[in-house]
Amino acid sequence: MSSDELPVPAGLPFPPMEAELVRELPDGDGWQYEPKWDGFRGVLENLDGELHLWSRNGRPLLRYFPELAGLGVRLPPRSALDGEVVVEREGALDFDSLQMRLHPAESRVRKLSAEIPARYVCFDVLVWEGEDVWPLALEERRARVEALPFDVSPATGELAVARGWEESLEAAGFDGVIAKRLGSPYLPGSREAVVKVKRHLAADCVVIGVTWSEKGAGFASLMLGLWDGDALRPVGTASAAGKRREEIEAAVLPLLGPSPERRPRGEPSRWRRDVTLEWSPVEPKLVVEVRYDKWQKGRFRHGTRFLRFRPDKDPSACTVDQVRPKPGAGDVTVRQLLGS
Repeated sequence: MSSDELPVPAGLPFPPMEAELVRELPDGDGWQYEPKWDGFRGVLENLDGELHLWSRNGRPLLRYFPELAGLGVRLPPRSALDGEVVVEREGALDFDSLQMRLHPAESRVRKLSAEIPARYVCFDVLVWEGEDVWPLALEERRARVEALPFDVSPATGELAVARGWEESLEAAGFDGVIAKRLGSPYLPGSREAVVKVKRHLAADCVVIGVTWSEKGAGFASLMLGLWDGDALRPVGTASAAGKRREEIEAAVLPLLGPSPERRPRGEPSRWRRDVTLEWSPVEPKLVVEVRYDKWQKGRFRHGTRFLRFRPDKDPSACTVDQVRPKPGAGDVTVRQLLGS
């Protein structure tokens, strides 16, 4: 059996708890709030005399983050924690740098582990020195977490503090806020006791092209651009599917013309590595309003949602200034949040 096919120990409550996406943070005395870290979920355990770090889908991660093997001296035998693997650069979480660590070449992994080391942030304890802690109520587990010799994610019972995190942690690269129900045990793979809120923001973008469906059903998405000085830069896509498809096609097809030029996007399909997606440019005349949840490294981190056309807005007014996080006086860095 290869190192990429190690079995998750049977004594480990697994897979990790999940969170249901909701619009607003729940109010009341029955909740604990935590920042939502933007990294790789990781269960760190030493149940069989050897340290392992498991992804949420049961893949071993220590091969890609060898610098975290040093955490083994802090984790007693027959113990397991739940947390997040993150990369922090210049005070903010850097998911792009984290993704770079998933490299097949060991030499490259070693080089990156020295140049952009990851850290492990703990937010739950599952097993400790042979004791099953996961069946305990959240508040009892949290007391154990706060005594651990690890980086520990902060938590609060104050809704006002959690709402403040929604605003103040955006510039530090966080992905929203988590709310966990007090009194609940750790529920492997369940969303029953945890919810998450992500900020949804709106931006006006220029339509600079379309991507084509590989099934030949027309174009799949709108390619979005924003002006950055004198350059109109691609920043993401918005799906053209759904109830608004006819409206979108009516506005975009005249710009494409009867025989639009198709160009390879330069990257294979996300789902099928043998398929190269195609796209066609259009004149930058249309402005659309889209909803997004995160702006990072000069683009929308995830796909956006089309909201409406903005015929009242000039394309030249669609600039990156509207989406760049604006640091505020109350913003904190990752190190400040962890007290390190």
